[in-house]
Amino acid sequence: MNLIWFILSLFLYFGLSTYGFSKNVSSRPAVVNIGALFTFESTIGRVAKIAIEEAVKDVNSNSSILHGTKLAVTMQDSNCSGFFGMVGALQFMETDIVAIIGPQSSVVAHIISHVANELQVPLLSFGASDPTLSSLQFPFFVRTRQSDLYQMTAVAEVVDYYGWKDVIAIFIDDDYGRNGVAALDDKLAERRCKISYKQGISPGSEVNRGDIMDLLIKVALMESRIIVLHVNPDSGLMVFSVAQYLGMMGNGFVWIATDWLSSVLDSSAPLPPETMDSIQGVLVLRQHTPDSDRKKAFFSRWKRLTGGSLGLHSYGLSAYDSVWLLAHAIDAFFNQGGVISFSNDSRLQSALGDNLHLEAMNIFDDGILLLQCILQSNLAGLTGPIKFNSDRSLILPAYDIINVVGTGFRRIGYWSNYSGLSVVAPETLYAMPPNHSSANQQLYSVIWPGETLLKPRGWVFPNNGKQLKIGVPNRASYRAFVSRVRGSDMFKGFCIDVFTAAVNLLPYAVPYRFVPFGNGIENPSYTELVNMITAGDFDAAVGDIAIVTNRTKIVDFTQPYASSGLVVVVPLKKKNSGAWAFLRPFSRNMWIVSACFFVLIGTVVWILEHRTNDEFRGPPKKQLMTILWFSLSTMFFAHRENTVSTLGRMVLIIWLFVVLIINSSYTASLTSILTVQHLSSPIEGIESLKMSEELIGYQVGSFAEHYLEELGISKSRLVALGSPDAYALALQRGPEKGGVAAIVDELPYIELFLSSQCKFRVVGQEFTKSGWGFAFPRDSPLAIDMSTAILQLSENGDLQRIHDKWLMQSTCSLESAEIESNQLQLKSFWGLFLICGMACFFALVIYFLQIMQQLCRTGPSESISTGPNNSISGRVRRLLSLMDEKVDHSNSGSKRRKVERSLSEISNDSELVSRRQTGMTTGTHISSSN
Repeated sequence: MNLIWFILSLFLYFGLSTYGFSKNVSSRPAVVNIGALFTFESTIGRVAKIAIEEAVKDVNSNSSILHGTKLAVTMQDSNCSGFFGMVGALQFMETDIVAIIGPQSSVVAHIISHVANELQVPLLSFGASDPTLSSLQFPFFVRTRQSDLYQMTAVAEVVDYYGWKDVIAIFIDDDYGRNGVAALDDKLAERRCKISYKQGISPGSEVNRGDIMDLLIKVALMESRIIVLHVNPDSGLMVFSVAQYLGMMGNGFVWIATDWLSSVLDSSAPLPPETMDSIQGVLVLRQHTPDSDRKKAFFSRWKRLTGGSLGLHSYGLSAYDSVWLLAHAIDAFFNQGGVISFSNDSRLQSALGDNLHLEAMNIFDDGILLLQCILQSNLAGLTGPIKFNSDRSLILPAYDIINVVGTGFRRIGYWSNYSGLSVVAPETLYAMPPNHSSANQQLYSVIWPGETLLKPRGWVFPNNGKQLKIGVPNRASYRAFVSRVRGSDMFKGFCIDVFTAAVNLLPYAVPYRFVPFGNGIENPSYTELVNMITAGDFDAAVGDIAIVTNRTKIVDFTQPYASSGLVVVVPLKKKNSGAWAFLRPFSRNMWIVSACFFVLIGTVVWILEHRTNDEFRGPPKKQLMTILWFSLSTMFFAHRENTVSTLGRMVLIIWLFVVLIINSSYTASLTSILTVQHLSSPIEGIESLKMSEELIGYQVGSFAEHYLEELGISKSRLVALGSPDAYALALQRGPEKGGVAAIVDELPYIELFLSSQCKFRVVGQEFTKSGWGFAFPRDSPLAIDMSTAILQLSENGDLQRIHDKWLMQSTCSLESAEIESNQLQLKSFWGLFLICGMACFFALVIYFLQIMQQLCRTGPSESISTGPNNSISGRVRRLLSLMDEKVDHSNSGSKRRKVERSLSEISNDSELVSRRQTGMTTGTHISSSN
């Protein structure tokens, strides 16, 4: 029974499987018609025709792809014409074509993409690289090679890699050329580069050698020497021929050709010698195709097919892969149940009638499904992986960068959208993290036009007889910096000499002329001068132009040739010594702390010496006077009392050292006060100036006005002044008499002003850090070379010599311009006081420890009461008694006697000692009786 069920199951399985397979095969037609539209007799078309035919043969011979269905290709010659391309596309629509390989031309692609949209026939273009062929506008247009958007990105990165800023673009004047150059302009702008000039060439056969010569003569007179050539092969080779004739393929020029030239080099090698001579040193881009065994086998097969007469370029590889891509998509189309069927569009018949026979044009019913299968394909072709991203572009765009040398060319590196410029193949970099850092961008050395390895500068001064118009401020004051020579357009001064010296260091001639800016009566606005560069009125500006933020946003400055910052100048009044001048060396806190320490030291020494030194004993009044006299007399080292205790001597030695330092500092400061004239001002810098409400002067035309307003200073407080004499007069008058309290100006002006005005001084610190530079338009290469020249002037000492020539002036006497020194503050001596205080503290601690030790040795029987309160008070009295008790020097041998004293003084001292001992004995008997 189980065997019967097993046999039945096998029968049903194979029966149903055979039925399903038969149904799948029966739904596939025997032949699928596809079209190919391109220009047969062109550099790209000659290769593409053979590549497409071979691809169709390979697909039809491989039964694993279409499972018996064959591809039938019909080719139409568009002849590089939009009209013939449209006619060919319409003819395809009459023959039930499911897809078209092509078109080759971007112009044709723009036209027939509208037809493809209406009839839902996918276009697989292997040559139309116009980046404006958008999938949004033309959903049935599929590009099987990279868009020129990526090629122009590669060109822009090459330009930026070599540090060039301006390029000239020559292009074919059609959709392919115009839109490609527009993409280049955008990519250059992202890197702060630009197209300074662009000119189109007529497409087709209309262009002639005379037109190209006129164009290149105009280019040769321009500044930029970087030329990007984005044309077709025929006109491109003519451009190089004319350029060689005009000497534009020599030193200094850089030519960058897009992939049109690589297709010529790959397919037509070897080129005629005269052609190769005209393209020496050119940089060329070629779409990168990774090496593979399949690619090598196809190249070998290609040589056998063509006998070596026709080379294979990247466009041919893309055409071959387009057929394979379409074959895999058709197979997926059938697997998903797609059916090749067409229907008429009733709108064509009703709208246009029968005269054009448009009823023969049919809509591909499942064209959308086939389009989806194409976009979802993922296979490996001769050009690498074939897979589309979200915007329908092939993944992993990359280009080879080649250099035409001798009879061939050499690859100097690669560009990929993954890691930029590199000498390593992109497929190797894909296994690493992406790295677009400038340090990672590399190319091998290039042999430039003129057979030189030295990188061209990329620009020259235009050889059109035009001189640079350089704006120079026509100043009314501080004419040592820049001034106009009377009766001429010549200028002189510090800034002019620096500019002239820098220009002389340039490795090329700079034709220029100075144009005065301002009326010479008052200083002009430097901000307006800089704005005129942006407006194109001046090509540069030379003078004492401060480099500030708002100006750097619109122009480029050179390296600063002079430091400059804002400072505050005030009138300084002479400060008389006065009757109380002797108090001025010390601040109030210093006087208070010093007095306290004098008393403290006297007290500490008295405590330490009271028990052992007779000179610190006696009635309370006498002891108080001894403390005061001893402490004050140490100021002059005139103390007569001797110290006998070790602790007292230690404290006194440290204190005498402190007194020595204080006395010396006081004497020096007081001497300065009484013998040197001192100047003072209530304004100490920009902060105190902001807090006041006084008027502030500034130089006419200076950026100081705008800066002070940004600091929050009201414009009503600002007074414009035009000359050094106006400075001096306003400062002398002061705000009470219609003048100003201070002037804020740049340091170079102030240094020149103070060289002859000794009554004024700079107060506070320089509160802005900037410099003077020469202004040029944004991204001007001359600004970079001038910066290098200024650095050379600084290094060889010429800049300092020019400064000394114009700005070395006699200065005021230092004796009459001495700025008031600060008073001696407590912070200058706190270390000394700290040491002295610590010595006192430790001496007292040791002294009291000794007293407490003697107190503990005293027996409890001497206590007068056993009560706790009486016991505490008794100990306190005992402590005070011990502190006041005279130490017996006969037992200790510690008393010093003076041999120098007279006999009368010895007798008096002995009598005094005897009386004190008698009093102490009596006190002891009374205490014992109690």
